[in-house]
Amino acid sequence: MKLTAKNLHQAQLEPGVSDKIFFDDEIAGFGIRVRAGGSRNWVFQYMLGDKQRRMSLGPATPESFKSRKGPDGKPLLGIRDRVMQLSLDVKHGKDPQGEKVESRTRASDTFETVAADYLAAKKASTRPGTYEETERHILKHARPLNRLQVGKIQRRDIAGLLGTIRTNSGPVAANRVRSTLSDFFAWSIGEGIAELNPVLGTNKTEETSRERVLKDFELRLIWKHAGNDDHGTILKLMMLTGQRADEIANLSRSELAKVEVPKKRGEDGAPDLPAYEIDAIDLPAERTKNKRPHIVPLSAPAKALLDARPLRANGDGKPREFVFGIGQRGFSGWSRSKERLDERIAKDLGRPLEHWRPHDLRRTMSTKMNDELDVLPHVVEAILNHVSSVQSGKKGVGGTYNKALYLRERVVALRRWADHLAHIVNEQPEKAAATAEA
Repeated sequence: MKLTAKNLHQAQLEPGVSDKIFFDDEIAGFGIRVRAGGSRNWVFQYMLGDKQRRMSLGPATPESFKSRKGPDGKPLLGIRDRVMQLSLDVKHGKDPQGEKVESRTRASDTFETVAADYLAAKKASTRPGTYEETERHILKHARPLNRLQVGKIQRRDIAGLLGTIRTNSGPVAANRVRSTLSDFFAWSIGEGIAELNPVLGTNKTEETSRERVLKDFELRLIWKHAGNDDHGTILKLMMLTGQRADEIANLSRSELAKVEVPKKRGEDGAPDLPAYEIDAIDLPAERTKNKRPHIVPLSAPAKALLDARPLRANGDGKPREFVFGIGQRGFSGWSRSKERLDERIAKDLGRPLEHWRPHDLRRTMSTKMNDELDVLPHVVEAILNHVSSVQSGKKGVGGTYNKALYLRERVVALRRWADHLAHIVNEQPEKAAATAEA
């Protein structure tokens, strides 16, 4: 019989039969499956090569013959038209049942689910600071993508997300999230989860180089209100050493070392300068941005800050390797800690401090060393571990094999800077107020 809404009720099981398919007389493979338990479902049966495939098409009701809108608003064909389309697909070599199974599998590949695997992979292969930034981009900024299937995310989804980030957090944040998402989709393609990278072709916002150099009264306020907890001590060490936030926040006790400053030949007949030993941070290549080992001489105030840090223990009672933070990594509570610091500063100053970032401390030290302390540019660049800079002296073979380049000069420069910073943070309130007004 031809299966229609009117004769659908005629498909009835004979006594003793528990399961039977009644096939349509006009459309090959189209039928209604009736079971003794009362279920009635549409089926489509077809041959794929020498194998028979069967797929269920949902409950068999009179309403299913009508075309209608699906839950997502897209039109759904009536059951007979739908099966006709499936028959044409089979004739063109497609496998509807296989595609249905694949679609169901891919439905579980949501951004949220795949992102968890991506973050696990990145955590094992990136520096802690870089991972924390990646994690923030994925879990916080890209959260609106969570319920979308990775394979169905389109360029306009990414463009809309980046536009929102640009409005709420600024162009730099949007560009950084864009880079992270591009890496995420490239990884997903490599895992066979996605076919295309929808980030490609989205607009990247032009950035202007940040030039924020903190004034003396700003340095003083930050130092004064930073406190002596992990966050405050890290900021103070960044002020004193000019190193990157990640390098200090993830400092390990094995990186606190005694380093020998090599002997230096005297110039123009002057006596040689003897070798001597200093306290320093000795960063291995895997811990620096440019993947070059780096020695950071410690001035007396910097050494005192580190000596004051308590030696903590892990849950098993063994000494903890990281100087800062808790758990299995270094300090990571940047956002909330800075908010609290800014609140303390605003209360003291009577107004919020102009927006600043921890990285501004590094730029400020560099600027003041060059402009106010007459430290030679190549020494400043060596302190900052700017390997790409010609002035650093670290380009080429010399930079590859000599991590102690200009070490003696760096020791002197950082001691001079520590004295200068102490003068700034200990300036009398009356003079500081006049400086702030100016």
